[in-house]
Amino acid sequence: MPATDYQGSSTPLTLIGRSLLSMKKDQVHAMESPNYGSASHDFELGSFQRQIADRFHDLASVPPDELLSLPWVRKLLDVFLCCQEEFRLILFNNKAQVIKPPMDRLIAEYYERTVKALDVCNAIRDGIEQIKQWQKLLEIVLCALGDNNGIANNNCCQRALGEGQFRRAKKALIDLAIGMLDEKDSGQALSHRNRSFGRNNNSTSHSKDHHHRPLGHFRSLSWSVSRSWSAARQLLAIGKNLAVPRGIDVVATNGLVMPVYTMGCVLLFAMWALVAAIPCQDRGLQVHFYVPRHFSWAAPLLSLHERILEESKKKDRKNACGLLREIYQMEKCTRLLGELTDTVQFPLCEEKEMEVRQRVKELGQVFDAMKEGLEPLEKQVSEVFHRIVRSRTEGLDSLGRRNNTE
Repeated sequence: MPATDYQGSSTPLTLIGRSLLSMKKDQVHAMESPNYGSASHDFELGSFQRQIADRFHDLASVPPDELLSLPWVRKLLDVFLCCQEEFRLILFNNKAQVIKPPMDRLIAEYYERTVKALDVCNAIRDGIEQIKQWQKLLEIVLCALGDNNGIANNNCCQRALGEGQFRRAKKALIDLAIGMLDEKDSGQALSHRNRSFGRNNNSTSHSKDHHHRPLGHFRSLSWSVSRSWSAARQLLAIGKNLAVPRGIDVVATNGLVMPVYTMGCVLLFAMWALVAAIPCQDRGLQVHFYVPRHFSWAAPLLSLHERILEESKKKDRKNACGLLREIYQMEKCTRLLGELTDTVQFPLCEEKEMEVRQRVKELGQVFDAMKEGLEPLEKQVSEVFHRIVRSRTEGLDSLGRRNNTE
């Protein structure tokens, strides 16, 4: 999909509408002030900080079993898109200041961070595609051992479970286990497709050729990121020189350096959380977040960072290929079902059959959750990519026009 094909937002219009309405209300209050010009500017910048604080408090309020779930990750991207839109509005309302030093340099540095985030978006889309391949193996298991209620619109029928169904299910479970091995342990790099949001995808014919191979050995003939690309290094690059604004810069930019710094932190956290949740090449979470506590959004952001790090250190998550809640549930359900299928003897007794069907039912619930959430997530990641491209193009055009007039 060419970067110029941006067609609009999947972000709920009510979210953007409420945030922009809130900013407008602040501006109305500011207009009533005797020092309208300065007060309006201060209210605009203050409103931006409050909106981000409110959103991150909302993200941080989820219970442990919802953190890093598909709905939570989608909510995080909604937050990023709303923040990005409000940031763009601030830059638009302060064009005259933005094109002057030192703001022109600071804005250019922010746009360089966003360019690095584009590669992360492409790698995350590769990871989502890999999860979809795992989903196909889940479907094989559910079709072999399930019934009409196991998969929507499935033609499988309720029947006595025999050796043939178990052999088919066990083969899919083994392939799935291989595919889910972390690349550090398996020595296999994750599969990558030419799925860049900025290029047309011509790899469909290649993927068909490999459809029946085990997922651990699945490869297309091209990559959206190179073999040497590293998510861990990319995150470090995004966060490089992301320093708290100096007082002299705050004064020189009339406070505009503050939303630039804030948006840089929001960008870094969003990309870091995506890498934590979704399988991608050379995952690494060794990103240091230092945000002074006087920022109203610092406490919830740092709390989320700490919670996600703690999740990654748990014994059963250390070698996970991704911290996404649904991946953990899929891995747990398939492991339990695999252990159960290893112990069955034929003819299958009624008690054992009921136990198998219960495990299959649990696996079906995970399958349904992934089926419902993966497509919208992929569209949101695509939208983040295009919104970054559009904002950067607009910003650089403004800076370019300023340079041409000098």
